[in-house]
Amino acid sequence: MDAQRSGWLMKRISRFLGYLILILTSLVLIAPVFFMVVSSFKVDAEYLSFPIRIFPKIAQWQNYKLVFTMTPFAKIALRTALLAISTATITAFVSSMVGYAFARYNVPGSKRLFGIVVAMLIVPFIVILIPQFILYSKLKLTNTYWPWILGALGGSPFYIFMFRQFFLGFPKELEDAAEVDGCGPFGIYWRIFLPNAKPVFATVMIFATNSVWGDYLTPLLYLSNSKTLLGVALTTAFRNPQGIEIKTVTLAASVLYIVPLIITFFLAQKHILKGVVTSGLKG
Repeated sequence: MDAQRSGWLMKRISRFLGYLILILTSLVLIAPVFFMVVSSFKVDAEYLSFPIRIFPKIAQWQNYKLVFTMTPFAKIALRTALLAISTATITAFVSSMVGYAFARYNVPGSKRLFGIVVAMLIVPFIVILIPQFILYSKLKLTNTYWPWILGALGGSPFYIFMFRQFFLGFPKELEDAAEVDGCGPFGIYWRIFLPNAKPVFATVMIFATNSVWGDYLTPLLYLSNSKTLLGVALTTAFRNPQGIEIKTVTLAASVLYIVPLIITFFLAQKHILKGVVTSGLKG
C-alpha cells in the first residue's frame, strides 16, 4: 500500500515538474513577443525609459496609423505575399515531383543522388549565398525577382526529403491499379500521390511561404529600395525629420508583420503536425 501510494506521489510530482517546465519555457518564448506588442502602444520616451515600464500610460493607437501613412505598407506587404506564395507553390510542386521519383523509382544511382540531396541539408545557407549572388549578378538578374523563381524551380532538399518519406508509405498496389487503367508515371503522381499528400503539401507551402515572408538578408542583397520586400522595408521606413528611427512605430509595423504568420499557423496547425508526422513513417 505504501509502495503504491509512493508511486502515485512520484507520478504526481513528475507531472507537476513537467507542466512547470513547459509553462516556464512558454513564458520565456512568449515574453519578447508580448513586450513587442505592449511597446508598440508606447511613445518612444516610455519605450526607452529606465526602469522599464511594461504597460504604457496611454495607448498610442496612432502608431499603427503611422505605419500606413509613413510608408506604403499595404503595397509592400502585397508584393511580398505574392512573391512568397508564388515561389512556395513552385517549390512545393517541384519538390513533390522529385520526392515522388526518389520514393517510387529505383533506378541506378538514385540512392547516391538522394544522398547528395540530403547532404545539402547540412550546407550553411551563407556558403551558397555568395556564389549565387555572383552568378545572378553576371546574368544581370539582380534587382529582379528571378532569383526567387529560379531557386524555387530547383526545389528544396528538406522538402524533397519530406515528400520522399511520405510517398514511401504508399502501397505498390495503387500504382499497379493506376497502370492497368492506363496512367503513365506523371498520371500516377498527379491522380494518386499528389491528392493524398495534402498534409505534406500544406506543410511545405506554409514553411516555404514563411521563408520568403520572413527573409531579410536575400532581399537586402538583391533588391533596391523601390522593389524591396517587407522585412527590409520595416528596418528603414519609420524615421522622424531628423532621421532618427521612431522605434515604437517600427514595433507596431513588426506586430502587423507577424500577425499573418500567426493566423496562418493557427488555421493550419493540424496540417502542419500531420504533415511532419506522416512524412517520417519510413526511412
